[in-house]
Amino acid sequence: MVTAFVMIKANTGEADRLQEEIEAIDGVVSAHIVAGDVDLIAKTDVANPAAVKDISATKIQGIDGVEGTQTYIAMG
Repeated sequence: MVTAFVMIKANTGEADRLQEEIEAIDGVVSAHIVAGDVDLIAKTDVANPAAVKDISATKIQGIDGVEGTQTYIAMG
């Protein structure tokens, strides 16, 4: 199992809607609205690094209202 954390920058006023859409993605364990440099953090648990890329670069970035993402794979 590969655990990763995706930092998500959202358009102004979109965080609540994005949280619901991101949590509905298969492989996303949770999504939280946060204060700081990013607007949301999503935790993923998937089978391999390619699935992390699919969630971050395709599914999350494909949602209208997402400005960008940064992904961090947990090492232990």
